[in-house]
Amino acid sequence: MAQTLEDFDFALTIGRARVTLQPLGVVAAITPWNSNYGFICGKLATAIAAGCAIVIKPSEMSAVQTQVLAEALHEANLPVGVFNIVNGRGDVVGAELSTHPNVAKISFTGSTAVGRAILRAASETMKRVTLELGGKGPNIILEDADLDAAIPTAAMMGFNNSGQACVAGTRILAPRSRMAEILPRLEAAVAAIKVGETIDPTVMIGPMVSQKQYDRVQGYIRLGLEEGAELLVGGEGRPEGLNRGWFVRPTVFTGVSNGMRIAREEIFGPVLCVIPYENEDEAIAIANDTSYGLQAYVASADPAHARRVAEQLESGRVVINGAPHEPLAPFGGFKQSGIGREYGRFGLETHLEARAILA
Repeated sequence: MAQTLEDFDFALTIGRARVTLQPLGVVAAITPWNSNYGFICGKLATAIAAGCAIVIKPSEMSAVQTQVLAEALHEANLPVGVFNIVNGRGDVVGAELSTHPNVAKISFTGSTAVGRAILRAASETMKRVTLELGGKGPNIILEDADLDAAIPTAAMMGFNNSGQACVAGTRILAPRSRMAEILPRLEAAVAAIKVGETIDPTVMIGPMVSQKQYDRVQGYIRLGLEEGAELLVGGEGRPEGLNRGWFVRPTVFTGVSNGMRIAREEIFGPVLCVIPYENEDEAIAIANDTSYGLQAYVASADPAHARRVAEQLESGRVVINGAPHEPLAPFGGFKQSGIGREYGRFGLETHLEARAILA
């Protein structure tokens, strides 16, 4: 945000009008447990840059992150009143913030179901709303992809944060012509992933956040088998050697059609689906055949080819060959993955109102 402000103009002359961008007012931010401190920092930085005070309703499931961050902000002498925390459940505190007349804007990151409820509640007072919601990201492995690079990247993008990520690439779209090469590589890559306590630096997948989330993921694994999908690796229960804790076996399904629930619903755990395609047009059609559109992935040995495919995807972001995060670029979703954008000037503008003075 500091970099964004360096060349951001809050006053413009447009035709005969003088246009000024004004702070909206008090922002309420509701953040999820899967990256609580990250979402708080992103929303707080944007509010400060726009000149807005902010009230945070952090996830009650990640209280330590909230406390550590609050202590750091206190020590940094952030002015009193700029940053405020109201702890509590979403259906109590979040609901109150969504309807409170003194709140000008809601910035929410979380599930699509809760996002709908916030949007309805906020409409009563015409609050400005930014919603960053769920995803069911496609990861298209193109026929010309370097599989030695694409397969480990696909596993990383699918299992990042133990699969508890809205941006996870959980639908791997693979060319049928190369399936015999792809599946053994994917099976080996996933089988080699270590699950356990995250104090171990060799661990890639930690526990689910709660028993509720563990049970949800186990239910989807059972559902996949009931729908007729086949296990390439993983399955129900805890990984070998772990007899306690909410640890899930990293799981990959094959024989998946895009109409199955495991291919359409956000599981939020380390569960991936491999969906075959015959040609590039079909791959793009399958990728776009979803109610979500947050983040998609493309793997190709030819960057120009990857970009041509990326430009046809209905997604707020498309990552080519595992490219790193760009915090100046907009982040947000198409369709039911959200409304509005965060980060950079796009996020800053959602915290401002334009006023034109004509003379």
